[in-house]
Amino acid sequence: MTDQVASRPVPISDWIDRFIKSVGNVIAWTYVALVLVIIAQVVLRKGFSSGLIVLEELQWHLYAIGVMFGMSYAQVNNAHVRVDLFYGGLRAKTKQIIEIVGILTLVFPFIYVIFVHSLDFVYEAWRINESSESPSGLPWRWAIKSVIPASFFMLGLAVLSRLIRDLTLLLRGEH
Repeated sequence: MTDQVASRPVPISDWIDRFIKSVGNVIAWTYVALVLVIIAQVVLRKGFSSGLIVLEELQWHLYAIGVMFGMSYAQVNNAHVRVDLFYGGLRAKTKQIIEIVGILTLVFPFIYVIFVHSLDFVYEAWRINESSESPSGLPWRWAIKSVIPASFFMLGLAVLSRLIRDLTLLLRGEH
């Protein structure tokens, strides 16, 4: 979708996109924390020959949060990876139809499967108060596992916004 089409007003999609962008702007700060944790770990390991397991695990958690929530942010900003071999040369109406069919047949089923199957995974982690297997690792592993359904819910919202926008613009005849 071109920036010109994406900028045409579709109120519900615009509201969802603003919500996801605001969450994404907050989540982006995890990368600042990640860089600081990496620097601390490198200084401890290289400068003092003693890294900390807790910092190692915190790196994984911060990276996971950024990537998982970054998917919905990339979707609403149309910054995700796309194979434009044929797509780039198509008319806007054809692109909208491809987007709608792709969302309904590929993206929504994928999001649904991941979301539904993550619920039992997260429930079990909460139930047993799962923590790191390392004695000096992070507690509350259930918290990071909870990012899976939360981020896929956000991705579902982002894709729903895109579907509503494409359907609305297609029905309006705006390409």
